[in-house]
Amino acid sequence: MRVLDWFHPGLEIDPTASANLVKSRFNLAPGARLRIGPGVTTERRSGGVNFLLEEGAVIEIGEGVWLRTEVGPITLAAYRGARMRIGPETLLNGCHLSAKVELSLGRRVWIGPGTRVFDSDQHDLDADHPEAPDPVRIGDHAWIASDVTVLRGVRIGAHSVIGARSLVTGEIPDHTLAFGTPARPRGVVGDRTHCG
Repeated sequence: MRVLDWFHPGLEIDPTASANLVKSRFNLAPGARLRIGPGVTTERRSGGVNFLLEEGAVIEIGEGVWLRTEVGPITLAAYRGARMRIGPETLLNGCHLSAKVELSLGRRVWIGPGTRVFDSDQHDLDADHPEAPDPVRIGDHAWIASDVTVLRGVRIGAHSVIGARSLVTGEIPDHTLAFGTPARPRGVVGDRTHCG
């Protein structure tokens, strides 16, 4: 995959990452950096993973991440100067992650099909209401089910589970089961270290 590095300055793919990444779409602006770590895997699907990085943006994908595209494509978008970090052993399954400032996923986070995570939930509404991005952080071993929307400024704690079709607008503590629109704590989740 050294040819990809030549076509896309700022792209670093560990030699142990899946050769299927060659079927991904890469759109890296000058000064953008995309680092794909050891053992990152994906299916052999043309355009299954879409990387969009504007000028000065950084996306780091940790060791052993599975970019699963069987049920839908994955989009990872980092806008001008933004940072996105995908922790090791994470599973992204047909989802969309977007950073205008910062988006961070811990170790072994699961994100289900159709889920969208945004650190900015609006454009400039008008002169008095400018866009206001705010970092999103998802803790280790969290599970975000299918068709969930996570909005700016959200922190989802470690070992927490967010139910399908929820809208997450505020902080979810560690070890919490939450769901609804907006998502609210509904129960306690134990240690998810050995799940999956």
